[in-house]
Amino acid sequence: MRRVVVTGLGALTPIGNNPKDYGQALRDGVSGAGVITHFDASEFRTQIACEVKNFEPETYTDRKALRRMDPFCQYAMYVAGQAVEDCGIDFQSLEDPFRAGVIWASGIGGFYTMEKDIGDVIRRDGPPKYSPFLIPKLISDIAPGHISMAYGLKGINYGTVSACASSNHSIGNAVDYIRWNKADIIIAGGSEAAVTHAGIGGFSSMKAMSTRNEDPATASRPFDLGRDGFVLGEGAGALVLEEYEHAKKRGAKIYAEITAVAFTADAYHITAPHPEGLSVSKVMELALQEAGITTADVDYINVHGTSTPLGDVAEVTAIQNVFKDDAYKLNISSTKSMTGHLLGAAGAAEAIAGILAIQGQFVPPTINHFEDDPAFDSKLNFTFNEAQDRKVETVLSNTFGFGGHNACLLFNKV
Repeated sequence: MRRVVVTGLGALTPIGNNPKDYGQALRDGVSGAGVITHFDASEFRTQIACEVKNFEPETYTDRKALRRMDPFCQYAMYVAGQAVEDCGIDFQSLEDPFRAGVIWASGIGGFYTMEKDIGDVIRRDGPPKYSPFLIPKLISDIAPGHISMAYGLKGINYGTVSACASSNHSIGNAVDYIRWNKADIIIAGGSEAAVTHAGIGGFSSMKAMSTRNEDPATASRPFDLGRDGFVLGEGAGALVLEEYEHAKKRGAKIYAEITAVAFTADAYHITAPHPEGLSVSKVMELALQEAGITTADVDYINVHGTSTPLGDVAEVTAIQNVFKDDAYKLNISSTKSMTGHLLGAAGAAEAIAGILAIQGQFVPPTINHFEDDPAFDSKLNFTFNEAQDRKVETVLSNTFGFGGHNACLLFNKV
C-alpha cells in the first residue's frame, strides 16, 4: 500500500489556539478548565468546562460566511485554514482537484444552532418561523462541505460520526483512501462545540461529568483515585494527510507517518465500556499487526483516559492484556487531563498531541494526580503531573465512543 504522511497541522483547543501554543501548554501541563462562561450553568450539577478562549474566527473566514455557520463549523474552518497554510500547498492551483478531499468529524454537529434556533421558535408567539439556515448550520457534514468550497477540493468529501471516536475514524478513513490510490491529499480532523445549555444538561443528567465545581483546574483526573467523571471540552484539530511520494516530490515538511488504523466495536452497552476491554485490546492488536511492529516498538500511548471510574480501568486492563511486560517500558498519558474531553474532536486534538510528542521528543503529562488508585498497577508509567523527555518514535492513539466504537491510530517518526 501507498504510504501516508502528515504535512500540515491546525489546532484550536482550550489550552492553545494553534499547534505551537498547544504543544507548549501540553509540555507545561496547563489545565484548560474553568467555570462556564458561554451561558449561566449555575443550576446544573456540573458548572465547569474546558472552553476555547480568545477565538478569532475571522482569521480564515469572512464575517458574512461565519453568520451562516454553527460554532463547530467555525472551529473547523479555523483549524483547516491553519493546516492548509502550514502544509504550503496552493490548493486553488492543483493539477487535479478531484484527487484532493476532506473527511471531517463531529460527534454532535450544530448543537448550539439546534438548541438556540428551535428554542427561539418555541418561545415566540404566533406561527413558527424557522431560519432557512437552520438545517445547513446544524448538519454534521456541512463542515467538510465548507472546507471543500473554501479550497476548491473536489474529491472525496463527507463527515464521520461515531461519538468520541469520530475524529480517529475521519483520519483513518482518509489514510485508507490515500493508500488505495483514490486520493493524494485529504484534510481530515474534527470539531465540536457542545458546551451549551443542552450539552451540559444532558451529560449532567447522565452523571458522566465531574462535579468538582469549586476547583475546575483539577477536576479532570484520569487514573486518580478521586476521579469523578470527565470535563467537557470544545475545539478542533486538522491534519493534512498526503501520499508520501507526493509530499517528498514537492519538498514538504513531514511531521509523521500514519502506519496503521484499526477499528472495532464493543457490541456491549450504549455508554459503558466492556469491563475487560476485549474489543479495545483487539483494536490495538490490529493496529500493531497492520504496522508490522511489536509491543516493544511502541514508546507512548495517548490513551482515551476520560477520568471516569469505569472507562479508565477498562482501557488500562486492555493495555496490560496486549502489551504484557512491555507495558512497563512505555509511557501512558491522558491529555484530556488538560484539554477536557473534546468529544468528536478528541481524536484529532490527541493525534496532534502525539505528533508533537514525536517532533519534540517528550511525553505530555497526565496532570491532576493526587492519590494512587489500587485498581492500577503502580509500576505503569502514567506520566503523572510532569512531562517527560524521552525517545518518541512510535505513538499509539486511542479513542472510544458511546455505542461501543473503538478507533486506534499509529504514528511513526519519519
